[in-house]
Amino acid sequence: MSAISKETQRLLGSGSTLRAMFEEGKKMVKIYGADDVFDFSLGNPSVPAPESIRNAMEDALENTESMKLHGYMSNAGFEESRQAVCDDLKKRYGASYAPKNIFMTTGAANAVVLALKVMLDPGDEVLVLAPFFLEYRNYVGSFCGKTVVVPANPPTFMPDTDQIAAAITPRTKAVIINNPNNPSGVVYGEETVRRLAAVLEAKQKEFKTTIYLISDEPYREIVYDGVQVPFIPKYYSNTLIAYSYSKSMSIPGERIGYLVMPDEIDESDSFIAGAAVSMRAIGSVNAPSLQQLAIIRAMAQLCDFEEYGRNRKRLLEIMDKAGFEYVYPQGTFYLFMKTPEEDDRAFVARAKDDHHLLLSAGSAFECPGYVRIAYCVPYDRIDRSESRFIALAHAYGLN
Repeated sequence: MSAISKETQRLLGSGSTLRAMFEEGKKMVKIYGADDVFDFSLGNPSVPAPESIRNAMEDALENTESMKLHGYMSNAGFEESRQAVCDDLKKRYGASYAPKNIFMTTGAANAVVLALKVMLDPGDEVLVLAPFFLEYRNYVGSFCGKTVVVPANPPTFMPDTDQIAAAITPRTKAVIINNPNNPSGVVYGEETVRRLAAVLEAKQKEFKTTIYLISDEPYREIVYDGVQVPFIPKYYSNTLIAYSYSKSMSIPGERIGYLVMPDEIDESDSFIAGAAVSMRAIGSVNAPSLQQLAIIRAMAQLCDFEEYGRNRKRLLEIMDKAGFEYVYPQGTFYLFMKTPEEDDRAFVARAKDDHHLLLSAGSAFECPGYVRIAYCVPYDRIDRSESRFIALAHAYGLN
């Protein structure tokens, strides 16, 4: 009998295909050189963090009393950090929250996990909409919940509300959405959100249950062509927001974000109190103090996303020239491309072995037949990849 749990064995068996490709890329660079490897596998922001965040960290270090800077605080975070988030949400969306409604977390992932910890009993169901961030299944499984996958809806990849309605049961505790979406790059607009909210309201009434909507929004600000991302609590009262500054400030390694728990959600007082004890139970205790203090000082200045827009434009030109089909990206820094063969993993292997193009298989996002291309890379890498994508297309008889 193995000393390692069955769940851990499952995780070891599945692993993270994105991380595996990233590690493979580092090995290939050593063999072929950096100029001959085109790694589009991992969503690691390439836009530099704003100078304000560095200055904010330095200011917090120099001007904060040592016990506060390095000591414990409320599990929910510093009062002033949560108030700063409230002020920002009011300024941007007209939302009125108090610090008690905000829980500072180690990124959006911690916020999603925290919300699930508060609400899930073994066997409870959580709906996710394909394609989705691959770790959602692991998050739900950590609390013995059941992940229910609503199939992808190509070519638009907008939520199919009929399929969502059919998938909801009396055991459905939550629906997780990612808006803008990783990996497809689509944005769920106001009309889509209204339709989704109507379905959830109807199902709550039908089953006399609470269905929380967890909106995972680390790419909220990275949108193009004037697209607007709806503030979802305005449309559905049982909404929780998971947010991270990883992408908006290009600081994924700093692990700072928050969970919004509005008063309007069912059993809000119990949920908010439950978040504090759950934060300790999952071992996070509290978000990093330095980052909480820095965010207060730097919140007004996010990254300049013009570089991602420039990268997107060039990559779309290459895709069109090569003859590949793709989902038009309205947000994020990902392009979701349709593979010219059914087996997307075989396509990824061929792209890597024959052309040194590192892509992420759509199967990892529960959407086979596609690949994700992360264009949060230096512009030169995209520009020089044109001949590789053209050659890959020719290998499949395209163009």
